Amino acid sequence: MITETFPFADLALARRLERTEATANVRAVELRARVAPDVGATWTEVAGTYATFDGPQSPITQTFGLGMFRTPSAEDLAALEAFFTERGAAVDHEVSPLADPSTFTLLNERRYQPFEFTSVMYMPLACPPKLASDAGERRWTGQVGREGQVGQVRHGGHGGHRGVTVRRAVIEDADLYARTSAEGWRESGFADFMYTLQRANVESQAIDVFLAELDGRAIGTAALVIQDGVAFLAGASTIPDGRNKGAQNALLDHRLRFAAEHGCDIAMMGAAPGSGSQRNAERNGFRIAYTRIKWRQR
Repeated sequence: MITETFPFADLALARRLERTEATANVRAVELRARVAPDVGATWTEVAGTYATFDGPQSPITQTFGLGMFRTPSAEDLAALEAFFTERGAAVDHEVSPLADPSTFTLLNERRYQPFEFTSVMYMPLACPPKLASDAGERRWTGQVGREGQVGQVRHGGHGGHRGVTVRRAVIEDADLYARTSAEGWRESGFADFMYTLQRANVESQAIDVFLAELDGRAIGTAALVIQDGVAFLAGASTIPDGRNKGAQNALLDHRLRFAAEHGCDIAMMGAAPGSGSQRNAERNGFRIAYTRIKWRQR
């Protein structure tokens, strides 16, 4: 169950959360560099800030952790800016409000402006949790191993819909997982990008990825990155005609249980402020740690 005491949303927690998400992006970039070398994917660290490049249009081409681990100087910002501009990409920094205050002064001086907000959410873990969405029948049939060969969730889902099952994707699922994920992202224009990345994720087994199935058909996907006891939940996707059937609640439940059983004490995720994803996360025990702002140089 969820522990009763939430850690304070302070600098120490923010550093753990920011480093975990940054590390997840670094893993994605390193994987992309192996499977699609023509993209030129790479990353660097400047003043404790991770800068990742995965192509000019990629949603993970940006920095994480600016001002969180060291006070950045004008020279540091110039180095980060050069990293992106030399590769034809916009210069984006996603910055926690717990960053050193001088960071924001420096961003203003260098003509940055905010353009995107993310609710960074967290929840302490002690043992496999019971979600608030458990109105229907759910049966936990065993421990989930890292190989994904044992254990399954049968979930009631939204509206009492029964029959959604979740399992960890294995190498043989690479094409199925990638196609399912891509269909869920098609409306936002990232289908081709997600197909390549997700196929590589499954084939490499570098992170934990999960499939939600209904009546034997794959309808949803989601990923989990574990870093220093923090479970980062990302990559949630549901095909259009599989939505509102409980897939994402089942995937959330399964990943939280998996994370707790693999030693994580904190789960985290990001969501657009006020979105359905944020509401669903709050219903299921998450709290907002802080709202992160993405800045772009004018």
